[in-house]
Formats: sequence, C-alpha cells, structure tokens
Amino acid sequence: MHVRIRGAIGVAAVAMSLVAAGHVLTQPGVSHAGHSYVYSAEQARAMVEQQAIPGSEFRANCGSSHRRQDDPIVFQNQPGVSHMHEFFGNRTTNAQSTLTSLRAGTTNCNPVSDKSAYWVPTLYKNGQAVAPDSVTIYYQGIHDRQKAVAYPQGLRYVVGNSKATSPDQNPAARWSCTTQSPSSRDFLNCPAGTKVETYLDFPTCWNGRDLDSANHRDHMAFAVGLVCPASHPVVVPRLEFLITYPVNGTGLSLGGTLNGTNVTSAPGYTFHGDFMNAWDQAELERRVRNCINAGYICGTDGNP
Repeated sequence: MHVRIRGAIGVAAVAMSLVAAGHVLTQPGVSHAGHSYVYSAEQARAMVEQQAIPGSEFRANCGSSHRRQDDPIVFQNQPGVSHMHEFFGNRTTNAQSTLTSLRAGTTNCNPVSDKSAYWVPTLYKNGQAVAPDSVTIYYQGIHDRQKAVAYPQGLRYVVGNSKATSPDQNPAARWSCTTQSPSSRDFLNCPAGTKVETYLDFPTCWNGRDLDSANHRDHMAFAVGLVCPASHPVVVPRLEFLITYPVNGTGLSLGGTLNGTNVTSAPGYTFHGDFMNAWDQAELERRVRNCINAGYICGTDGNP
C-alpha cells in the first residue's frame, strides 16, 4: 500500500498573542462559542499522534465555490453573522443549508456524487482575501479500517479552535510550505518558489447516535491509542483537508473574531474547519467498502 508522509508539528510551539486589530466584517456582540473548544490533554495527544499516520483512502478534489459570512452549523439560519468563510464543494451552501438543500444542489467536487459542504476561515494576504489553488478532501482508514463504516446522511461536525490565544490551544492547526516538510500551528514564512498549505484532520470515532451535538464536537472523538473510546464506538473514515494557497511569505491572516467582533486579522493557530455530509449514500458506502475496508489507495473515481 502506498504510504504518503505528512508533516508533523514539533513538540514546542511558540506562543503568540491574538492580533488585536483588523477589519470589522459585521456587528460586535455576537457569540462565536460554537467554534471555541479546548481539547482535553488526552484528545490533543491523540489528534497530534494521528496527524502523520497514512492509511487506505479515497478522495475528492474540490474547488473554492464561494465566500460568505455564513456558517450553517454554528449559526444556522443566521445569514451574515459569522466571520468570513471559504466554502468548497457544494455551490449552494449558506446559513440555511440542510441535508435536503445540499442534496438538491450542485457541487464542484470530483466526483459529483459528493455534494457535501466543506468550509474553513478565509485566508488573507496583506488584507486581501485569497482563494485556494487546490483543495483535496481525503477519506482515510488509519485504524480498524475493516470496521470503518460510511458516515450517515446529514452528519455534521467541527474541528479546531477559532478562539485560541496561543498555538498550544489548537492542536488541529497545521501549516506548512509546499516542497518542504516542517509544519507549524501558526503561519510559516514560506520562501519564494513555494506556496502556503494547510492540513486539517477530523476525528474518526462517532457515538453512533447523533448527527450533531450542542458544541458540534461531542458526538465525535479522536481514537486514543488508535482505539475508539467506549462512548464513541463506531469507526468512521478520517476526513482530512489539504488546502494549497497561491501565496507565500509574510502578511498572512485569517477570518476570525476578536471580543465578539468579526475581523480579518486572526492568526494561523485559530484555523478550524466544518463538514456537512451530503454524499450519495450508495456511492459513499461503495468507496468505504472497496477502498478503506479493503486497504487500497483510491483516486477520485473510488477505484484502487
């Protein structure tokens, strides 16, 4: 089986204060607690330990579809409330999105059987929004692959900590430069000839019951020691974003929040991501069975 090496973050992270100034995007006083989350030490260790583990997989190649101040998980039915997000895949994703609306919509993903919604905070270079060059969505079997099952229709969850005030508060954030292996929880000054890229890894254990939870995380868990906890016994594929941006150097920031106000100046260690599953269920199940369970590396067609 082909092994793809991923950059791993060093143990030491340099603490940085949250950028205190930025362009205001919307009204102050809005709670963004849904994207704020402090992982337990056990879950943080599991998250970091799994970041470089290869596995069986299939993938979808998606483009940046649109950009808007919506978040249908954290701020459902509240258009314009969120900080700015970059949406991939489903072209119809907005604050009112549901499984029904996504399934009725269209996608820019290859394969077109993936109508899921994916989004992350918008990246800025010197205050100007930057669309990604490419977005690859991996679905991987990194432990107990033969037990992995397809996500249920409508499953949604969030990973990362948008309110982190230092790199150590967000083990999900992982930035690197193309053609180079080191990575960091905050932006790197990528040299000329390279591009900024980011990986984002989602948990692999589901409680088998809930499609969502109050904080959009508790129904999912990371596998400790590559074993799902008894509270979350169902193994699902690891969702991983690989996003490459056509920029390098300095002057990078993210859409985020500061004291309840939406800004464009959040640091790299506030990176986070969201997922709403709207795959064609039969096609998703086929790929999990033929690629992940069987131990193969598959392409966008879902074939080894």
